[in-house]
Amino acid sequence: MPDESDDYLSRHFQTAGIDLTGKVEELTSLAVPPDSPNLSLYREMFITVVRMAQADRNRWDAKIMLQTLREMEHAFSTLEQFKRRRKVTVFGSARTPVDHPVYRLARELGATLARYDLMVVTGAGGGIMAAAHEGAGLENSLGFNITLPFEQGANATVEGSGHLLSFHFFFLRKLFFVKEADALVLCPGGFGTLDEALEVLTLIQTGKSPIVPVVLLDQPGGSYWEEHLAFIKKQLLGHGYILPSDLQLIRLVHSAEEAAEEIARFYSNFHSSRWLKGLFVIRLNHPLSDAAMQQVNHDFKDLCKKGAFQQQPPSDLEQDEPELCHLTRLAFAFNGRDHGRLRELLNFINLPQNRANNA
Repeated sequence: MPDESDDYLSRHFQTAGIDLTGKVEELTSLAVPPDSPNLSLYREMFITVVRMAQADRNRWDAKIMLQTLREMEHAFSTLEQFKRRRKVTVFGSARTPVDHPVYRLARELGATLARYDLMVVTGAGGGIMAAAHEGAGLENSLGFNITLPFEQGANATVEGSGHLLSFHFFFLRKLFFVKEADALVLCPGGFGTLDEALEVLTLIQTGKSPIVPVVLLDQPGGSYWEEHLAFIKKQLLGHGYILPSDLQLIRLVHSAEEAAEEIARFYSNFHSSRWLKGLFVIRLNHPLSDAAMQQVNHDFKDLCKKGAFQQQPPSDLEQDEPELCHLTRLAFAFNGRDHGRLRELLNFINLPQNRANNA
């Protein structure tokens, strides 16, 4: 995202007879704190809205823009209070009856995730969503509801609370399902569940979303996900549409405890990651041993476009997240392509024996 206003856009503002560029600068200085690192981004937002207003194409475009901005701002504001808690997005059918084994499993999942101090995010509806929230309780629940003329009312756990957000657009709701998720658990469901499963795998596989655990949960002896995985292996992997390592992005389990353990294991040493000036930086709760670093550089060198893996302290460019300055960094020039292999690297990092002095 550029920090400077587009030259063509600035000229267009000046030739309109009014110095709109100056007005945008004035509005920016009035609205944004002068020391904000985001000042240039807000300026670009103002310019974008002014540009759309000048074009004045049609009312439907303007209403989409307005609704999108309103919903995003409200969601950002509401979720700010929960930003330091890890969250697990749970998907599954809204039509699963209360007496179904998977409903009971989802309720147990919610309780188990809460015991691990994880918040449970669902679409706030009935079925699997209601079950997971029942198990987690309100303090450990967030609901992202969609306004529909049928079927989708908020469940009793989150209805009327500050833990509920309602969205008009599916695409915004889906954005926040993924943005807020430190892990995803998918129970059996319909088109919506499969849509979410394939979308999140696509986002992770292409690097558009950070790697998080994607857990498929079914009742013991259930075949719902087994049959889907069989199709994926035969048709997608068999025809070369995905890489063998892409299957590392998914884990099938048959109990709530297994699901929670998979998530906890993923964050046992891995903390988070980010791109920084061409380097991919993995934040570690514990540094790796010298022997582990040698193995990383040998076994995972295919992930590097150039150079090698380096353990290092935080860069001066990371001052925007001072609360993470105590964490060791593993930095390398990631090829940005092999995210299944990247997941294999994270699995290696999380092995207790690879920590320095078994920290």
